[in-house]
Amino acid sequence: MSYKIGLVGKPSVGKSTFFNAATMNDVPEGAYPFTTIDPTVGEAYVRVDCAAPEFGHTCTPNHGYCADGVRFVPAKLVDVAGLVPGAHEGKGLGNQFLTDLNEADVLIHVVDFTGKTDLQGEPTDSHDPRDDIEFLENELDMWYLGILRKGIERYRSGYAGEEKAIEADLAEQMSAFGISEEELKQVILSLDLELDPDMWSDSDRETLAREIRIRTKPMVIAANKADTEAARENYEDITADPEYAHLTIIPVSAHAEKALKNGHESGVLTYRPGDGDFEISGELPDEKRAGLEQIQAFLDAFGGTGVQQAIETALFDELGAVAVFPGARKPQDDGTFLQDCFVFPGGSTAEEFAYFLHTDIGDGYLHAHDVRSGRQIGADHELSHRDVIEITTTN
Repeated sequence: MSYKIGLVGKPSVGKSTFFNAATMNDVPEGAYPFTTIDPTVGEAYVRVDCAAPEFGHTCTPNHGYCADGVRFVPAKLVDVAGLVPGAHEGKGLGNQFLTDLNEADVLIHVVDFTGKTDLQGEPTDSHDPRDDIEFLENELDMWYLGILRKGIERYRSGYAGEEKAIEADLAEQMSAFGISEEELKQVILSLDLELDPDMWSDSDRETLAREIRIRTKPMVIAANKADTEAARENYEDITADPEYAHLTIIPVSAHAEKALKNGHESGVLTYRPGDGDFEISGELPDEKRAGLEQIQAFLDAFGGTGVQQAIETALFDELGAVAVFPGARKPQDDGTFLQDCFVFPGGSTAEEFAYFLHTDIGDGYLHAHDVRSGRQIGADHELSHRDVIEITTTN
């Protein structure tokens, strides 16, 4: 639960439906602006193949659940207040939106790919979803640019004769974005810019702000309502457009995911979130059966409703996170086994994992074992996705 996934988008695109489908919460939904005023935090899940069967045992999760060998690990999903053009200037709920959004580690931008809502979230017939993608990226870039400019002014206002580094002042000004001084220096140099802001043009500053935003606020596009013909046509056109090759765009039907979960909870069908099929297990009227046939056609075309895929792509692909199981080869005396599975930053070491589990465990760290192979691993050993790690500690 250490990561936050921010769910963003203009009003009336199905963002609240996506949130409800992912978390099975009951936040208001409606085709009108600002259905969501305050951010709502819910528990979504990411799928991880459970390691327990490899050891001939059944896991006993402390958090989340396990279904047919698939572990559903909790992840925080934040439904951020509605966005409108000019948010970086304080329009609409702009200031609140940007404050709430900054707490997210990665973004899922929900876009109505039917083109039936304009930039203000009002009904229309001929809107291009490209405009939605561009307007959010532009709002974020302009927000970053404003803070970048303050960092440049901070640099310029230093004492005369003082040895200064622009990356130090920018890192201080942009610390809320979680970017370090060294990372900022690397971004500047990667763009072939001098380490002197007086040498930067307006275009250079905008490019730098955008690159910092891309690195600190990675984004997945949820092409919502992709179960309609208009949305599928737009999806095919946009994903074939090289202008959008830098983005991961996932076809989504939040409505279908919610319908399947509701059906599963009511006992009329069997569905495991993220799967590409389901089974009808109860009596249904012909009208609902016809609706489920349409949903199955969408699943056949895309392998799922896209809700789980968007969340998992954001966490594992965009952020590069890994899931790690702390544990041993055998169940505890009380019968518990592989109780925990944590989503953890990729590239982290065994010792960092010990500290992640608890400060005392890290302070008393002696060594760790890869439970699968049985071999001892060093403190600086980099962990991989689905590792099962046993920590030996003096505490």
